[in-house]
Amino acid sequence: MYNEKLYLTPQDILDKEFKIDAKGYRCQEVDKFLDMVIRDYTEFMSIIKKLQNDNRVLSEDNAKLKNEYRKLKAVIDSANASQKGLSSSNGYNNVDLLKRISNLEKIVYGKED
Repeated sequence: MYNEKLYLTPQDILDKEFKIDAKGYRCQEVDKFLDMVIRDYTEFMSIIKKLQNDNRVLSEDNAKLKNEYRKLKAVIDSANASQKGLSSSNGYNNVDLLKRISNLEKIVYGKED
C-alpha cells in the first residue's frame, strides 16, 4: 500500500555513491547522515508493516462482529415477531390458549370437569 509511494529502500540509500568534487561535502558527514536516514527509513517501514497487519486483524474482527450482530438481530426480531404473533395479532394470550387447549382435550378425550 505505502510501498508504491516510496522511491527508496534502505538498501538504495546505503548503496548510493556520490561524485567527489574538489569543493564537495565531507564524505564522513554525508555517510553519517545517510546512516541516520537508513535507520529512520527502516523504522518507518517496520511501523508501516505493523500498522498494516493491525489494520487487517481489526478489519477481520470488525467483519466477524458485524456478522454476529446481524445473526443476533435476526434472532431477536424473530422472537419479537413470534411473540407478537401469539398475543396481539391473533388476539390470544397464554391464558386464552390454555383454555382452548383444555376445551379441545375435553372434546377429544370426552372428559368433563
